Amino acid sequence: MINNRSLVIVAGLAVVAWVGSSSLYIVDETERAVKLRFGEIIEENIQPGLHFKIPFVQTVRTFDTRVLTLDTDTSRYLTLEQKAVIVDSYVMWKVVNPTRYYEATTGNEQTAERLIMPRVDESLRNQFGRLELQEIIAEKRDALMAEPTEQLNELLREELGVAIIDIRIKRIDLPDQVTQAVYDRMRTERQREAREYRAQGQEQAEKIRANADRRRQVLIAEAQAKAQTLSGQGDAEAAAIYSQSYEQDAEFFRFYRSLNAYRDSFDGKDDLLVLEPDSDFFRYLESARPEQGQNAGQ
Repeated sequence: MINNRSLVIVAGLAVVAWVGSSSLYIVDETERAVKLRFGEIIEENIQPGLHFKIPFVQTVRTFDTRVLTLDTDTSRYLTLEQKAVIVDSYVMWKVVNPTRYYEATTGNEQTAERLIMPRVDESLRNQFGRLELQEIIAEKRDALMAEPTEQLNELLREELGVAIIDIRIKRIDLPDQVTQAVYDRMRTERQREAREYRAQGQEQAEKIRANADRRRQVLIAEAQAKAQTLSGQGDAEAAAIYSQSYEQDAEFFRFYRSLNAYRDSFDGKDDLLVLEPDSDFFRYLESARPEQGQNAGQ
């Protein structure tokens, strides 16, 4: 009897433990959950923590609410001018409405991705179809994807209960024939810009040269005018000095000038002068004071 009672107690405790463990569940911080009763949602958006459910009658589905990445297939889109571009992109998304997400996908991540992918493809096709090739190449990719991201986020929140965090372009390629045409156009554009820059540089160079030549002429003219002024002042001062010297001793001045003339005239060995002996040029050779010599002769 005692053994049977012990077995019953142990079995009862095991049943209680099993029921208790089946009645309690934990929602992780990175998850959200919904509670179902025979497949029907009876509690939505269960937050992280310890919760209770009725075993066998109620079940719980948890969903990862962290940001997930969907790598889309490489697709070919046409631009506004009907030129093809090959785009490789990926999508960042997460569950924000567990109830709507469960109703639309039964909580299956692969099902959600299969529903998200064609909508992303359609949105990108519309976006590239509104732009010209030059705009796609020149525009920043973040700005290029801003509008599709916003539109898809609003749409898929309602349809699938997921938020589109971002659509990123990994790579944009062009078909070979389009690539060559783009390169030719870019080369032509760069050559045109180079010609413009060279023309502007030549124009600036001509202005600089003309300005330098004008300043050079002005400086030369000013220098020549100043030189002439200084030369005139020097000649005037020299004439004044000569005049003062002459007034102080006219005879010595004439004597000094005659000596200089003698030195310059007889500087070379082959110098020859044909003059009359009584020429006034030789008067200081006869006497240091010509006036006295003249008086004595008289």
